[in-house]
Order: sequence, then structure tokens, then C-alpha cells
Amino acid sequence: MSYHLSKMVGLGFDAAVDATIAALQAEGFGVLTDIDVAATMQKKLGVAFRPYRILGACNPRMAHEALKLEDKVGTMLPCNVVVQQHDDGSVEVSAIDPVTSMQGIDNPELARLAGTVRDMLRSVVNRIA
Repeated sequence: MSYHLSKMVGLGFDAAVDATIAALQAEGFGVLTDIDVAATMQKKLGVAFRPYRILGACNPRMAHEALKLEDKVGTMLPCNVVVQQHDDGSVEVSAIDPVTSMQGIDNPELARLAGTVRDMLRSVVNRIA
């Protein structure tokens, strides 16, 4: 079982970031954090890195339900979505699979909710051209 939902997209990096944010919004997610890994690596380490962004996505309704079921599930929130450009110029979008990431929590209701969120994130990834 893979820990991510991924797709190569036929867009440039910046367009893929914009399309990913729009797809997240269409599924009821907001972006709480936006980490520019390339800029961070340059600033902190003086190292060049390819375009790579980590979007911390949250669907407030789903997060609220999860927190009611397990108070420490916040350690796994928000759901990370990565947009990265590979060395050959191709661009990939990847989202965490919440079912896989929450397997260690013995709570059938949370597993059901994680399945719903996985379906939503799969839809996000599939929306991007």
C-alpha cells in the first residue's frame, strides 16, 4: 500500500501549484501552510534544490470530526500535498494517503473518516491536468 496519491501533470511548476490550490478549494480544503522547500534549502543551507512546495491542506469539517474522534490526531494534520518538479522538468503532484498514515490508530470511525478524506484527496489529484 502506497503512502501517497500521485500524478504526473502536464503543467509547468507554477501552474501546477495554482491548479493544486484550486483543486483543493473545490474539495473544501484550505491551504494553511505553504512551504517553499527550494527557498528554504537555499536560505538555511546555501543549497540549490529543484522547485518543491509542500502545501498543508485542511478541510475544517473533516479535521473537526477527526479531532472529536481522537484528540491527538492533530499530530497528523494538516494533510500535506506536494508539488515538485523533477530534474527532467516534469511536474508531479502528490497527496498523503490518510488511510495509510492513520493505520496505527485503532479507531474504526477514524479509519472510515480517513477513507473519506483519501477519496477527497484522490479527487484533488485527479482534477489537475
